[in-house]
Amino acid sequence: MPESKPSALKKDREPTGKVGAVADSTPVPVVETLPDNKPSTRPQVVERLSVKVKAVYPHDPLAFTQGLVWDGGVLYESTGLYGKSSLRRVEPVSGEVVEIRSVDPNFFGEGMAQVDDRLLQLTWKSGIVLVYDVGTLDLIDEYGFNGEGWGLAYDGQRLVMSDGSHRLTFRDVDDFRWRATLEVTLEGQPVNHLNELEFAEGLLYANVWGEERIVRIDPDSGGVTAVIDASGLLDAAEKSRVDVLNGIAYDPVSKTFWLTGKFWLKMFQVVFVPAA
Repeated sequence: MPESKPSALKKDREPTGKVGAVADSTPVPVVETLPDNKPSTRPQVVERLSVKVKAVYPHDPLAFTQGLVWDGGVLYESTGLYGKSSLRRVEPVSGEVVEIRSVDPNFFGEGMAQVDDRLLQLTWKSGIVLVYDVGTLDLIDEYGFNGEGWGLAYDGQRLVMSDGSHRLTFRDVDDFRWRATLEVTLEGQPVNHLNELEFAEGLLYANVWGEERIVRIDPDSGGVTAVIDASGLLDAAEKSRVDVLNGIAYDPVSKTFWLTGKFWLKMFQVVFVPAA
């Protein structure tokens, strides 16, 4: 982390209590260090982007999508709802569910990340992370945590979780212990309802629950560097039959994102471009 850019990470203790409840809700400004070492609160420039669709593929309309992971031409998908949650290996072009593992009906599946040869799947309110072997999809371990689990992402070094608030928590990759907290802000204001997460090219992308937008986050400062309008993916008739946008995976070879939603019939391969 550059010395000239103060980190917004807070390393005191793991937060507990209700999701969204904060001790101090005062917006955190973006801070820059100037040549004379005097801090500035100059607002960070936020890009406005939109979605350009490269291809459209089928998606299981019974999948209450909570998390997506891309791994060398294969999609892994986490789905939710009590009694219906699952972990899936999916062929992305055909949408075929190649392999599926049902989750204990007492758990509500949430976001997911791949950490080396393991897939980590969050549960919503159970405080449990389910750990699978990526090759066999066998359940091999469980970890515990405080609060709710929403989204999860890993970039090879950092494992980060959302809980539906504007706060992200960084986790140990070996035992999921809490390491630090990061507050996410857009132009000085907290961004609540952060949901599914995905790292791409060193930046963190997040669905905002209940909205048709994705935010791009600087994982060092917590500042939002871009807001992506994804409202044009479905038409009005399609939207009336499905639930919210949720699910982001990134293919670093084609440099494209894969997007879908809960009960969506379609999966979109897209790039993000400047808004018109």
